[in-house]
Order: sequence, then C-alpha cells, then structure tokens
Amino acid sequence: MGKTIVLTGIVLSAAPVGEYDRRITVLTKERGKIAAFARGARRPGSQLMASCSPFSFGQFEAYEGRKSYTVVKAEIKNYFRELAMDLEGAYYGFYFLEIAGYYTQENADEIHMLKLLYQSLRALESRRLDNKLVRRVFELRAMAVNGEGPNVFSCLGCGKEEGLRWFGVRRGGTLCEGCKNTSTDRILDGSVLYAMQYIISSRIEKLYTFTLSEAVLESLGQTIDEYMGYYLDRKFHALQILEENIGFAQANRRLQSIDKKVIIGKVHGKDSEEVGL
Repeated sequence: MGKTIVLTGIVLSAAPVGEYDRRITVLTKERGKIAAFARGARRPGSQLMASCSPFSFGQFEAYEGRKSYTVVKAEIKNYFRELAMDLEGAYYGFYFLEIAGYYTQENADEIHMLKLLYQSLRALESRRLDNKLVRRVFELRAMAVNGEGPNVFSCLGCGKEEGLRWFGVRRGGTLCEGCKNTSTDRILDGSVLYAMQYIISSRIEKLYTFTLSEAVLESLGQTIDEYMGYYLDRKFHALQILEENIGFAQANRRLQSIDKKVIIGKVHGKDSEEVGL
C-alpha cells in the first residue's frame, strides 16, 4: 500500500462485512461520498468500532484503492451522542443521512452538503428547535444545494419579483397573479414564501435561527412534500420509518424532558466553521 490520506467527513451508513470488518459510506470534504472498509472494526476493543458508526464526524486516515478506501485510523470530533439518546432526533438524523447519500457522489465537490448535514444534525440536538422545522429546512436546502430547488425569487412566467402569490410544482416555483394557472398552481402564503427564500439564500451557519408558527410550518411542509414528490425519483426508507414511529418517539422525548438534567436551548458541539468546514 502507498501513503495514507486524511479525509474529513461524516459516516452516512455502516454495514458488517465478514466476521470482524465493517463497510462504511462517508461524505467527505475532499473526495465527496466514498465507500471504505474498516478492518477489524467489529473486534472487541477496536479503536475503529465507535468511529465507524453513523453520525460520526471527524478525520479518517485511509489508503486509497481502485474501488474503495481502507480506513486505518480515525479522530472523531463529534459522535452526535445526543441523537443516540433521543429516539425522535435519531429518526430524523437517519433520514438526513439518507438524503445526503442520495444526492452526493464520489470525487465531486460536496462541501456544501457536508456543511448542511453537519449543521442540521446539530440543530436536531437542540431542544429549542422543532424537529419538524429542522426537517423542512434540511429538505429544501438539500434540493437547492443539488440544483433541484424551486425558484422562489421571481415569477417563472414573466420574471417579476413582486406579487409572487402562487406556486406551481410542475413549473418549478413561484408565479404572479397574471401568470398563474388555477388548475395546476396554488396560492402561496406570504410567510411561507419568505421562509423558503430565507432557507435557500442564507448562509448555512445561519439557517437555524428562526421559528415558524404551526400553521406556516404545516403549509411549508405541504409545499415541500408536493415538490419532492414530483421531482425526486425515490422514496426514502428512513422517512417511512420516521413517519411510522414519530408518535412513539415524541412520547419518549416528553418523558425525557421531565428529567431535570435535560438542558433546554443548548446547541451542542461546534458549528461547521469551527470544525473547518
């Protein structure tokens, strides 16, 4: 083997291979999404055991092969352990990992998706943020990062930037009164429009600095669901699990909140800029 390289990234998924090894998928700053093997990671006492689990963020030292990498050492900066102790947050987190894996590719510039994923996992750990809002922010910005987000800054018919009161899923964005089609387009609440504009245009580090009313959040969610349903070619397994178990997870979170040790409003860990993303 040649020299090792150091990759900064987040483990998206992990699966057992053979008796003691593990195969992981890592979204990295330097090489995009990669597949890697961690030899002996499942042996008791292995230094790679914890570092090769989903959500682990840090630096991975690896040899590069023709079709995959072999991880030999890892220095984890954030395990996102709060998610492991919060069933609802974990469901959302695995959904985010799956979306990131769907959109990213090897040897592509995926730094924006990596930063978005890191910030969003931190947001899930914060008890001051509604996980439903974090989900919608992540979904919309992930589509925008991948170049598939809707145009919400001008009318798709005439180009005007004012009076954007309608949204056309099939047409891919906002419309003015004169360009709407009432049979296919629907009215877009002004607060929802502003939220979408903010989510798409703001710096990733500033994404999770606002809240929405239940009514606006519900309307935003319906808009994003319709848009994703039309433009994405797959159903996410983690989303199905999330939707099937969210009631139980919310009840579990309420029980946890009774514990006086729970710190409300704390955002755990360093943000993406502080860890070099």
